[in-house]
Amino acid sequence: MEEYIRRTWARIDLDAVTHNIRTIKAGLAPGVKLCAVVKADCYGHGYEHTAAEMAAAGADFFAVSNVAEALQLRRTDVREPILILGYTPPELAPLLSENGVSQAVFSLSYAKALSEAAVLSSVQVKTHIKVDTGMSRIGFPYRDPDSDGASIEEIAAACRLPGLSPEGIFTHFSCADTADGEAFTRRQFSLFTGAAQALKARGVELRLRHCANSAGILRYPETQLDMVRAGIILSGLAPSPFVPAPELKPVMSLKTVISMVKTLPAGTPVSYGGTWVSDQERRIATVPIGYADGYPRSLSSKGGMLVNGMRAGVVGSVCMDQCMLDVTGVPDVREGQTVTVFGADGGRLLSVEQVAGAAGVIPYEIVCGLSRRVPRVYVRGGRLVHTTDYMLN
Repeated sequence: MEEYIRRTWARIDLDAVTHNIRTIKAGLAPGVKLCAVVKADCYGHGYEHTAAEMAAAGADFFAVSNVAEALQLRRTDVREPILILGYTPPELAPLLSENGVSQAVFSLSYAKALSEAAVLSSVQVKTHIKVDTGMSRIGFPYRDPDSDGASIEEIAAACRLPGLSPEGIFTHFSCADTADGEAFTRRQFSLFTGAAQALKARGVELRLRHCANSAGILRYPETQLDMVRAGIILSGLAPSPFVPAPELKPVMSLKTVISMVKTLPAGTPVSYGGTWVSDQERRIATVPIGYADGYPRSLSSKGGMLVNGMRAGVVGSVCMDQCMLDVTGVPDVREGQTVTVFGADGGRLLSVEQVAGAAGVIPYEIVCGLSRRVPRVYVRGGRLVHTTDYMLN
C-alpha cells in the first residue's frame, strides 16, 4: 500500500506556500506584520502542515473564524498570535486566555459579556475591535462620522472594561476585489482611519490597525497600516478576475485516477437522468471523484479534467462519488492512470479559477469545499513529506 490512497487526493506544494508568504512580505512596508488568515482548515489545504510552513516562512500572526479553529492551530504547535475574527461564547474567556488567543469585539454588549466572564475567572483576554465601515456583517457601525458618532464612545467604553486587553482595531473591505469598488474601498479606509484617530483623541490608542485583505494588499498598498490580513493569496489564487496575482504560485492541485475505460456506441445515455447522450461512438473514462468529494455537481457536462495533458470533458451528471469523462481522441488512456482535476499536467494548466468559472462559483468554494475524505498530500522539492488522511487518522 502506498503512503496515501490513490483514489482522489489533493497535492499541497509546501515550496509554493513559502514562496507566497515571502513574496507577499516583500511587498509590505517595513514593520508591517503579515497575518495569515487560515479559516476553514487553511482554505482546504490542511492546518497541520500548511500553517506550520507559513509560520516557518515568516507569518507574524494568524486569523481564524472560531475558537475550534484556534485550538486546532494551537494543537499543531503554532506559537504565533491568533485572532478569532468571529463570535466566541463569552463564557469561553478562560479558554481564550489560557491559549493566548485574541478575540474580535464587535459590540458593547458583547464586550461587557466577555469582560464579565473574564473577571469572573480572573483572566485577561486580548481583544481586537471590529469596526463596520460598510460590510454590514459584524462590528461597531461607523458608516458616517456624524450619525455613527456614538460608536466611538461605545468602542472607548469597551476598551476600558476590566478583564479585556485591547491590542488591535480592524475593519473589512467588502468591494476591494471588484472592478468598480475603488471609491467604496477608499471611503471605508477613510472611515476606519478616522475612527482610529477619534479614539486616539479620547486616549484609546490600539497598536495594531489592520484592514487590508488579499485584494487590499494587491490593489491598495496605502492601506497596509500596522498589519495586513492575507487569505486566498496565500494559496496562490487571485481574489477575483479583477485582481491578478501573477507573482504567486498555486499551492494545491487535485488529482484522481481512471477506474474504468469503455467504448459506447452512438445513442448511449450517460449518468443519472440520461441528460448526455453520445452523438457517435465515444471512449468514456470513469473517475472516482464526485460532489461528496467537493467536485461540484454544477460541472455536469460542463467541467473538464486533464488526461495525458489533454482536456477531457465531463459528460453526464456528476455523481456523489464518481463522474465520467469523454476521452475520445486522448491517446494511451488506461485504467489506474492519474487524472488532473485542476493543476498542471503535461505542460498544460487547468486552474482552480477555470474550474470555479465553469461551476459558476468563486475559487474559494472549490478549495474550501474539498471534503475530508480527500487526503492532503504534502510535497517539498517534488518529494512527498507528509500525508493527512482525515478518514484514517
